[in-house]
Amino acid sequence: MAKDDKTTGMKSAYDLALERLEQQGIEKPRDEAFSSELRAKIADLRNQCEAKLAELEILHRDNLARIEDPSERAKAEEEYAAERRRVEARCERDIERLRAQT
Repeated sequence: MAKDDKTTGMKSAYDLALERLEQQGIEKPRDEAFSSELRAKIADLRNQCEAKLAELEILHRDNLARIEDPSERAKAEEEYAAERRRVEARCERDIERLRAQT
C-alpha cells in the first residue's frame, strides 16, 4: 500500500498511472526530481484534500443518520460518492499543475 492508500483507502490517479508506467517498463519519476518547496506544496494540497474528504464524510454520515427511506439513502450515497470523486479529481489536477510548473 502506498502512503496515500492508508488515509483514503484508495489509490490516487497518479499512483495508478505510475503503476501502469512501471508495467510498461517505464521508470517512475524520482522524488528527488522535485524541489523541497514543491514537495511541501504538494503535501499541503494533499492535506487540504484529506481534510475536505473528512469533512464530506462527517456530513454524509450525519445526513444518513436522519434518512430512513432506502431510496433516499441510496441517492445520498450516490451524491456523496460523486462529490468525493470531484474533490479527489480537483486535488489531482492541482497537484499535476504544480508538477508541470517545474
